[in-house]
Amino acid sequence: MLFSNFVKTHKHFTAVIPALALSMSLAACGGGGDQATNTATPGAEATPGAAKEATASTSGKLDLGGNVQLTGAGASFPAPLYQTWFQGLNQKYNNLQVNYQSTGSGAGVEQFTKGTVDFGASDVAMKDEEIAKVPADRGVILLPMTAGSIVLAYNLPDVPELKLPRAVYTDILLGKIKSWDDPAIAKANPGAKLPKQTITVVHRADGSGTTGVFTKHLSAISPEWKTKVGEGKEVKWPVGVAAQKNDGVAAQISQAPGSIGYLEYGFAKNSGLKVAALENKAGKFIVPDDKSAAQTLASVALPADLRAFITDPEGEGSYPIVTYTWILAYKKYPDAAKAKAVEAMIEYGLTEGQSKAAELGYVPLPANVVQKVATAADQISAEHKIAVAGAGGATAGK
Repeated sequence: MLFSNFVKTHKHFTAVIPALALSMSLAACGGGGDQATNTATPGAEATPGAAKEATASTSGKLDLGGNVQLTGAGASFPAPLYQTWFQGLNQKYNNLQVNYQSTGSGAGVEQFTKGTVDFGASDVAMKDEEIAKVPADRGVILLPMTAGSIVLAYNLPDVPELKLPRAVYTDILLGKIKSWDDPAIAKANPGAKLPKQTITVVHRADGSGTTGVFTKHLSAISPEWKTKVGEGKEVKWPVGVAAQKNDGVAAQISQAPGSIGYLEYGFAKNSGLKVAALENKAGKFIVPDDKSAAQTLASVALPADLRAFITDPEGEGSYPIVTYTWILAYKKYPDAAKAKAVEAMIEYGLTEGQSKAAELGYVPLPANVVQKVATAADQISAEHKIAVAGAGGATAGK
């Protein structure tokens, strides 16, 4: 698998998708900011994954008046999935090429705001003050394209399964629980062969949307964390060692017995790391997987501006740390061909692209979220109508 090879080799470089380039490595996730919390009762959204079989209505030809190349930059939380999409998009429309640089959410927002890319990507939705910096004649549309879990991966060879109560994993990260044989960990894991070994926390060294999501959750469940550390794409960690990006965190955990760290589920899954079951708001220990993440998405109603954050989800089966990740598109493009190409790119991600999500460790969008995103994106170009046939039983149009 492409992404698996990337994680195993731990190579970090700018990922670009030229036409017919079928061999690539990917960079890891980073950067980001905060956004408003929007929670609702469980079941507010349609069943996630319903859009898996949706297909775009457009044919294999896309009239762009010639070859068009789009450039994008930002979050690498979704980079493995985006890279797969952009390959497939180029194979479908060989006159459309997408070059995506996995720079991190913060850098992606910055480049998008400056207008040096055609689209950006961020693991956390842009804040109002960030949106205000985008030129008024361009505008911005925030489009959630996929979702994924943030996990705590660990390296304990003799502990195949690990349960971590929320107070315990917070205290580990605060440096209050220092050894794996601590009574609080042992109580939650009776019979586990917990070693008398110092816990090494691995955290991000770079500004990261993954960090933003993770610390927002910690602040929501722990007043002490909120007061002492707080939330954001960069925080002052009480303990631990730093690593660059998701692949760096994965590599550090793999190489250091006794370590634990946070990273995106797909990176942990494809690097063979063990992940802890975390206690959710309902007091249940939940293992991160497609099903538990889908239940988390169902606990949140996506508002009209498509910005939502799940700080501490409701539901007995919900995994506690799940986030949407967004493509940042302009409302207006001076180049009509690029505007049409951007809509085609979004359409592909919402249709054929959704079927690739689960195999790479991501969560397919709920069917009605696909519809909302398609409707929002369809205002970009007057020359293209986004169709998401099979996604929620309707076609988004102008």
